[in-house]
This record gives sequence, C-alpha cells and structure tokens, in this order.
Amino acid sequence: MTSFNNSGRVLALDIGTVRIGVAISDPSRIIAQGLGVWKAEDDEWLKDFDASIKKYQPALIVVGLPVRTDGKKSEAGERILALIERLRALYSEQTFTTWDERFTTVIAQRALIEGNVSRKNRRKTVDKLAAVLILESWLEAQKNLPA
Repeated sequence: MTSFNNSGRVLALDIGTVRIGVAISDPSRIIAQGLGVWKAEDDEWLKDFDASIKKYQPALIVVGLPVRTDGKKSEAGERILALIERLRALYSEQTFTTWDERFTTVIAQRALIEGNVSRKNRRKTVDKLAAVLILESWLEAQKNLPA
C-alpha cells in the first residue's frame, strides 16, 4: 500500500456515468462531509473539479474504484482507471489513489430509504452520500496503518 502525507484535506469522488458524488475531509482528516453532486456529462464536471481543487487544496484525491465481488476489475473500473490517468495528466501536482467502493451506493440507498427520504431526493443525494462513505472508509483504514 502506498503511504501518503498524513495532513491536509482529502477529496473523494464517486464517479458514475450520470453523476459524480463529491466529499471532502477536514484538514485533520477526522470528518468526511459531502460537498455535492456533479453531472458527469461530457467534461463539464471538470470545471467543478478544478474549482474544488482551488478552494480546498486537497493533499490527496481518493477515487472510488468499482471492483467485482470476486475482487477483479470491472469494465467500469477500467473506465475509472483511464479517467484517473487523464486527471493525473491535467493535475500533475495532485496525488490520486483509488479505494474499493463496493456496495457504497447500495449502503447509501438503504440509509436514505431507512431515513424516509423520498425517491426524488434520494436520486439527488445518493451519490454524495456514497462519496462520503468512500472517504470515511479510507480515513478509517488510514488510522489502522502503522506509523
């Protein structure tokens, strides 16, 4: 596993074909907060991505990587890896890593259903909540790494 600087904000992305959920940590990496949902159409979301990089100056960007239940990369995973390479070329000063996002959207959907959130509002927030879950999972795993 790659080691990362332990300070500074972490930006998390849950990249889908229609929407991109976004979350950010606090500088001490204790709290994950949802930032919003961007439309994944074309490359319009890159403007929002760029604005977030400038505003939050993350030390690291964690991108959810879809992995099959058998642990193998999926077609969607290959698409995400290609997109990360493109982002690395555009933002060479940024550090990117991936994190297994298996079941985050399902967990987010269940949480919203249990919270009696309407179907319309679930559609608007599920991707943001999935990004928060990815970031929380990554943050928790970092606590367990040897110093």
